[in-house]
Amino acid sequence: MDMGLIVAAVGAGALALAFALYKGLWIKKQDPGDRALQDIGAAVREGAMAFLAREYKVLSVFVLIAAAVLVALNKPELRLVGVSFLIGAICSALAGFFGMRVATLANMRTANRAREGLNPALHVAFSGGSVMGLCVVGLGLLGLSALFLVYSGLWGGDLPTVSTRVLPVLSGFSLGASSIALFARVGGGIYTKAADVGADLVGKVEAGIPEDDPRNPATVADNVGDNVGDVAGMGADLFESYVGAIIGTMVLGAVAAQSMPLVLLPLAVAGAGIFVSVVGTFFVRTREGGNPQMALNMGTMGAGALLAALAWPIVHRIAPMEFFIGDAPYTATGVYYAVVAGLGGGILIGLFTEFHTAEGRKPVVAIAEASTTGAATNIIAGLGVGMMSTVLPILTLASAIIASHHFAGIYGVAIAALGMLATTGIQLAVDAYGPIADNAGGLAQMAKMDPEVRKRTDKLDAVGNTTAAIGKGFAIGSAALTALALFAAFEQSAGITEIDVTKSKVMAGVLIGAMMPFFFSALAIGAVGRAAHTMIDEVRRQFREIPGILDGTGRPDYARCVDISTKAAIREMILPGVIAIATPILVGYFGRLEMLGGLLCGVLVSGVLVALFMANSGGAWDNAKKYIEGGHFGGKGSDAHKAAVIGDTVGDPFKDTAGPSINILIKLMCIVSLVIAPMLI
Repeated sequence: MDMGLIVAAVGAGALALAFALYKGLWIKKQDPGDRALQDIGAAVREGAMAFLAREYKVLSVFVLIAAAVLVALNKPELRLVGVSFLIGAICSALAGFFGMRVATLANMRTANRAREGLNPALHVAFSGGSVMGLCVVGLGLLGLSALFLVYSGLWGGDLPTVSTRVLPVLSGFSLGASSIALFARVGGGIYTKAADVGADLVGKVEAGIPEDDPRNPATVADNVGDNVGDVAGMGADLFESYVGAIIGTMVLGAVAAQSMPLVLLPLAVAGAGIFVSVVGTFFVRTREGGNPQMALNMGTMGAGALLAALAWPIVHRIAPMEFFIGDAPYTATGVYYAVVAGLGGGILIGLFTEFHTAEGRKPVVAIAEASTTGAATNIIAGLGVGMMSTVLPILTLASAIIASHHFAGIYGVAIAALGMLATTGIQLAVDAYGPIADNAGGLAQMAKMDPEVRKRTDKLDAVGNTTAAIGKGFAIGSAALTALALFAAFEQSAGITEIDVTKSKVMAGVLIGAMMPFFFSALAIGAVGRAAHTMIDEVRRQFREIPGILDGTGRPDYARCVDISTKAAIREMILPGVIAIATPILVGYFGRLEMLGGLLCGVLVSGVLVALFMANSGGAWDNAKKYIEGGHFGGKGSDAHKAAVIGDTVGDPFKDTAGPSINILIKLMCIVSLVIAPMLI
């Protein structure tokens, strides 16, 4: 085994963390602005970090118990799965902690630098997002490759040992990351949407005050929610996909292709992805009056093109010139084409998502126009756009799967997932930029900064809405390929050669799996509804009972609204998380491996469609509202605007709670199945 490649992967992870530290220290040195801006920024920061501390306190109990169970119930040679699980959970939690900490420093500094111009503000906001992105890939690759190095040293690095001992134990790292990701995504989504719905319905619709108005008691909680949902939550989601894609590819390299170079290749591709992500950050620049979207696209497209160029020598240096999966021969060139198929598929899914959700595009304009006849027609149009938006991404995924399988078999599908995720460092940086820019606009409004500042932050925020929608599409597409790679790894580990859907147990498993995304979504949306109801009652109470709020002479009780969202998120995240983890265990125990395989087929197919529909319909509703606020169809305060606000409120739990959480549901059920497969044989 080439230990040099593993050491290089450790070095690449360390490089990402070092660059994230450099960016974080640079942001901290920037001027945070005047006292009013700092006070409001500090309130958002304290609320975000307090939520994270309470969430991690609850999760630490779960993680310790789960690790102990994995140690106790596993075979003696697999008991270190519990250790891997613990380290994976810690790395995922640390990525969220570091990313959130810097994001809540960057928001007020972005607002303050917007006084100088668009590019200085963009630079701070994107730098804050890059810390999140690089912490995710750095901790993911560093933790995974370091554990692989240690376990290989313990038991030896030959292929049989890696196949039977090292990789099954290493899969616990992905399970730990998945567990944290699910709770972080669900909890963060409930938090942010409870605050957002309360702030919009009572503030905008009932009281008729602007978004982020300091008179609104829920506005600080809303800004906190942007961080806990779209920074920490999205980070945990992509951390899980990133790690899952690497492990799934390594398992298939060992078990399906029986090639040690193909086991190590994913570490090298991921390391190259970190390098190109760091380089890509230097391309993100714009000028006053320029288009920030073009600047961000330059970074992501530049990183993707550079990875496509670097992957050729890397693959041909490491992969065997010819290898076999079963009786079928494949080549290193085929592996390279599979990487490019995944990379290209991710870019196309982003473009199709942008078409269906971007402000000014035909689908969004159609929803805005439908708002002129009321909330009902707005909602009907949004549902139609969401359903239609599944077509092109699904065809893209199907094409990427067929192409990558043609070039390199089932290993090609797995390496395509990694190709899509290799540039996660900069993809997540662009996505995390969005909530930082959104926060900056909110802080500028609350601190009553110059209108020119708000104009610049609004321009950054408008781009952030599109990048957030693209990020969700990218996360869903990568989740589908990652889950397919993990599913294939499960089949290989369990010794399943085919799944016959005519068998009653298998069909029952497929139906239960297809039902899970709907059940899971119902729990998440119901949680948002209950939390939002409490928030609405509280905002109305404060408007009614605290003198002078609406005329600006009284101070709202922001802390009370933050507390409502925090308690609701912590309370409501438990049940969906337990169900997601328990379902594959129970189906595997009572129905055995074939029924478990059927369960995974059902949840994968149903989950990808439901996630795309929810994320894109929610994004389209949001930008239809923003399109009207830009002066179309009557502008702010019109009947069309009120209808669009209601549509956006319906879409909020779709795009920010239920939809993104399904990504993790799919991957978590696959990785749980992969971990328990040795116990069921």
